[in-house]
Amino acid sequence: MTNDPKRLLNYAHGLKGMSRRRFLTGSALGLALATDLYVTRQIQEAREEFTIIPVEDEYADAAFPHARWILFPGYKTSWEEGVWIMNSLRPVLSRRGGMAVMGYSNRGLDVASIVGSLRRYIRIQQINTLYFYGHSFGGMVAVEVASRLREVGVDVRFVLLDSSPHDRFDVVDQAMFDGVVYLYEAGARVPSVLRGTYELAERIVNKDERTWSQIIDQTLAQLSPLAPSSVLIQSQASYIFHFNVARFNLGKTELAFIGNPNDGTVDYSMARPGWAGAFPDNMVSADLITEGALPAHASPQWNPRIYQEVVRELQREFLPLPVGGSRKSYF
Repeated sequence: MTNDPKRLLNYAHGLKGMSRRRFLTGSALGLALATDLYVTRQIQEAREEFTIIPVEDEYADAAFPHARWILFPGYKTSWEEGVWIMNSLRPVLSRRGGMAVMGYSNRGLDVASIVGSLRRYIRIQQINTLYFYGHSFGGMVAVEVASRLREVGVDVRFVLLDSSPHDRFDVVDQAMFDGVVYLYEAGARVPSVLRGTYELAERIVNKDERTWSQIIDQTLAQLSPLAPSSVLIQSQASYIFHFNVARFNLGKTELAFIGNPNDGTVDYSMARPGWAGAFPDNMVSADLITEGALPAHASPQWNPRIYQEVVRELQREFLPLPVGGSRKSYF
């Protein structure tokens, strides 16, 4: 330190300017964080109720007014990404029915609520033909919902399982998976502000099946106000952990499994025979591979052409175009 008055004044002036910059920068960051938390809270509160989100298509809505493809989104999948997935498949799915996406409630996964809402939807829309698309973990939910609907006299025509685990042991990253379930069932809830950090860690662990650009995109998506709540994510993990496929009876519902041997999220070599063994009389196809898809796990939104071709082949073989049509309603 110097006793030169001029240098002391210059130093003090520099401190004043630096403090002002730091204050303004800190205030701006604080305001941005507060705004993000406020917007996140408002959006998540608006999504506390389960919602069936329509995906409009003029051709499908006119040609198949009483048939519907329902997408059951995967783990951590937001409402917007669910619509994105359905739009990626729309060119082929629209050739068999209209389309809608299950919007899970931010209060947590509740299958009974899903079944009740879907029954009302079927009645109001006068649906007589149902097709389910189970995206990753959503395939588990789709199978349970199909089984529960069957108990009340509603038959699902077809369930497509896209890289879906048939039990928790099919999930590759068991350590992180078990930790989330343990925290949830112990009553701990992960704050929403930590979603991005958690997501980044999980994506890096499974980085071999994603590009760094996709890792960053998916991490930032968890920081978005549109991302699923932490409670919903934890409840989904708990659902996977306790899923028991032996509890369900699908009657005459047909199943098809598609996947990729390079999948680093769900073990293809276990999930594929697992579903086939659980439903030997329902499984009509388990050999179609989403070859070339990156990421390899349940990614129609990233690889629409690959998935469209696979789904087109399934529809061509197992879902022939209806002739005449029926006005029958379940209710």
